[in-house]
Amino acid sequence: MESLKPERLPPPAPPDAWQDALPQAVVLFEEGRVTHLNAAAARLWGVSNERAAGRPLLEVLRRHTLEALAERGGELELEVSGRTLRCQALPGALIVEDVTDHRRREAELREATAILSHEFRTPVTGLRGVLEALEYAMPAEMQQNFVRQGLQEVERLARLVEDLAVGFRPTRARTVPLSEVYARAERLLSQELAAHAARLSLAGDHLVRADPDKLLQILLNLIENALKYGPRGGEVQVRAAARGSWIEVAISDEGAALSGTEHLFQAHTRGENAPGLGSGMGLYIVRSIVQGWGGQAWAERREGRNAFVFTLPGVAGLT
Repeated sequence: MESLKPERLPPPAPPDAWQDALPQAVVLFEEGRVTHLNAAAARLWGVSNERAAGRPLLEVLRRHTLEALAERGGELELEVSGRTLRCQALPGALIVEDVTDHRRREAELREATAILSHEFRTPVTGLRGVLEALEYAMPAEMQQNFVRQGLQEVERLARLVEDLAVGFRPTRARTVPLSEVYARAERLLSQELAAHAARLSLAGDHLVRADPDKLLQILLNLIENALKYGPRGGEVQVRAAARGSWIEVAISDEGAALSGTEHLFQAHTRGENAPGLGSGMGLYIVRSIVQGWGGQAWAERREGRNAFVFTLPGVAGLT
């Protein structure tokens, strides 16, 4: 009869092995001294568990903030060497999690929300103006013009919704004359121009390669800024000129000279004494779109006027 031999089992895992499998750094301590570091904590602080055991917390953690947290308990977030650490202290244990990527995604989501809010504002404003106009009796031909304008803005809203899936880069570039986009901008801004008693001067028709809706967004942003910061009753000029294979478009106003304009192109930044409420995203969006098609956007003082300038690819054929 064959004897039964006991099955050989693998050696038992060390009692603290499960802690080494955790992505969070775990520091165990007693009476202000480290008793154990898991693998993630050893990597984070660059010291082995064997060397850390028995040493004072401050000597291993090297931050009074963490030592104090371990003593009193609670939670905090800490910036260390460009990383964001979420720290939680429990009786006898300090747990540290790297949340840098999570915070970066949150920041990207906030920025995307701000951009969407800003971009949706223009077609919604246009639709509001159309609907308000259609409340009143008017000739049939004028009514049809308003209806066409409203449908155009609805199409812009639909395209913006589609852009949610693919980001905010210009994706529908085509050859378009600047005069076509000028005309759309002038229609949409008619009420604002009247409210500011301002004149809009448009000059320089060129063929360009761009997404017409994105180009319209740029013009509206810059012209609206000129209306805000320029004097009431002033003139806003839009001038386009060929610069080699590029077309340079400058929107200028008669406002007081601006200084240190580069920071205005940063997200969530508004000019000094900016009127009303705003997200501070307008110029950031302008530069993002322009850079997407390889151009540049900047501000400068030209002939006694504040000019906001951008470039976009030109197409030969129209002078």
